[in-house]
Amino acid sequence: MMDSKDGSEQHRRRQRGPRKATPDYLEKAALFYLERYSAPAEHLRRLLLAKVARSARVYQTDAEAGAAAVDELIARLTQAGLLDDAAYAMARARSLARRGASARGIRGRLLHKGVAPDLIDQALTGLAETAGEPELAAALTFSRRRRLGPYRAAARAERRERDLAALSRQGFDLALARRVIDARDIEELEEEAGVTPR
Repeated sequence: MMDSKDGSEQHRRRQRGPRKATPDYLEKAALFYLERYSAPAEHLRRLLLAKVARSARVYQTDAEAGAAAVDELIARLTQAGLLDDAAYAMARARSLARRGASARGIRGRLLHKGVAPDLIDQALTGLAETAGEPELAAALTFSRRRRLGPYRAAARAERRERDLAALSRQGFDLALARRVIDARDIEELEEEAGVTPR
């Protein structure tokens, strides 16, 4: 349970409203965010522009000047190596693939973050150059996490259509989904895909 002191502090924070989006504040906010999270340039730009817009509404600051300050800051952070969209795309693609995301799902998530399509293509190409079959490995990983198909303890035949649909919703094509869900020897398929055995 929150004590009254913590509650009143949170209340004051909420009442205070947004900070004035000065160039100094925007830089501090960007660096604080980058200390906690990895981000592509466009995603950070959107976050900072939202701060500029709130500041313009509350303090009537110049939104165009704020946007120009954000662009200048993004350029400086990129030049300093604190923002690297190619490295972000590759690291995020690997992380998502390890968790069972399809190439289509990875592309969608990276596009949503503002990563350029050519950098997404490079990241997906990098995944494809790894040992085994990365798309098959991702489908197997997702199936294992969700206990689909060959990872299901019981009622496998009765759940087949649902399991195929679950893989399809994740962006895996139907042929691959059938290959996984209908697998008879899952260990052999995992070995082929380069998946670490359970």
